[in-house]
Amino acid sequence: MLTGVPLFLLQLVVILALAVLLGRLAVRFGQPAIVGELTAGVLLGPSVLGQLAPGWASWLPKPGSGALIDAVAQLGILLVVGLAAAELDLGRLRAQAGTLVRISAWAMLLPLALGAAAGYVVPAALMGPEGDRLTFAAYLGVALCVTAIPVISRTLNDLGLIGHRVGQLTLASGACQDAVAWILLAVVGAAATSGVDPGALGMTVVWLAAMFLVALLLRPLAGRVLSTAEQAPTMTTSAILIIAGALAAHLAGLEPAVGAFAGGLVAGAARGEGMKHLETLRTAVIAVLAPVFLAFAGLHLDLAALGDPVVALAAAGLLVLAVGGKLAGGYIGARTSGIPRWESFAIGAGLNSRGLIEIIVATVGLRLGILTPATYSIIVLIAVATSLMAPPLLRAAFARQTFDERNGVRHGRGESERDQPDLHRPGHR
Repeated sequence: MLTGVPLFLLQLVVILALAVLLGRLAVRFGQPAIVGELTAGVLLGPSVLGQLAPGWASWLPKPGSGALIDAVAQLGILLVVGLAAAELDLGRLRAQAGTLVRISAWAMLLPLALGAAAGYVVPAALMGPEGDRLTFAAYLGVALCVTAIPVISRTLNDLGLIGHRVGQLTLASGACQDAVAWILLAVVGAAATSGVDPGALGMTVVWLAAMFLVALLLRPLAGRVLSTAEQAPTMTTSAILIIAGALAAHLAGLEPAVGAFAGGLVAGAARGEGMKHLETLRTAVIAVLAPVFLAFAGLHLDLAALGDPVVALAAAGLLVLAVGGKLAGGYIGARTSGIPRWESFAIGAGLNSRGLIEIIVATVGLRLGILTPATYSIIVLIAVATSLMAPPLLRAAFARQTFDERNGVRHGRGESERDQPDLHRPGHR
């Protein structure tokens, strides 16, 4: 029987190989790679292999067992979050502030409120051992309001919309929402570990403010260093910034992923060749570490739990709230900014993708004891379902817009757009 490092290497080879294989298969069928990578974990976990061949499944890592591969998966989480933050274009966010505030506020606050309200209705049996009703409700609100920038970016690129106004506003709004969501997650995590103590929560807010202030102050220096260094030093320095941010957050009693996001903001100051080197690091992380994390996340999934009518009903209800909240929020925010109706619907459809970010939030909730394994499975399934919905909804929105234009329907630009850059220009791609 293998143990120690040989067992870890076997686990890593099997999990990574199956995750990449099924991820490529999913892409071939026009689906996000995360669907296949998660499926790898489901096949190797208690839902399939654990039922068909318990003996063979015994050598796979168990959630919470402290296995070495768990550490690799956690590293993948931190680097994915940090590199997503590094993609933020703060200058563009400032230039489109008015429209982005409206879209982001509606697309975030509506599902946040719906999720929090659902937290008071969901049966107590679906609450984790460490979560009281208030913390659980706040967590569900955060889980339903997040957006997955990597999935949105890939979907928009595949559809040729990355340079369109819809693509640019969707990406920028998603980035704003994720930044706020990580802060909210830090506050909820602090409440779960120390209780709803006004003093402790106040210190959490102070530490968060200090962390992001330091990140912004370090950006000019980091920009000079990362934009002039060679490839290997740039990649290493960026990884150090992200991991150091995670360590600082942990020492401050915050979620490490929040610190990784702050570290990624610093690394995102790179320009020119430095940004190209960051793309190389991102490719390596997405190709190796992200599949390991997603497959390991799939190992936590127990689809048998959905056979319980209570769990199935909760899953259906939360999925409806998640999708309806994002679609309606994005649509209302865009329409109040003077954006045509089908483009507004497309923005809501794009923001509805939750993908990898939702799974990271679910993993944090399970680790903190806010979620049960059944509730964790519900949140992960919402992540997969909303990621699958994005491409067909975006295609339908633009097909309808084309139909309207053929029939003489024209939508003028609203007053609120006049101060915005023309995102159709090549310079804004």
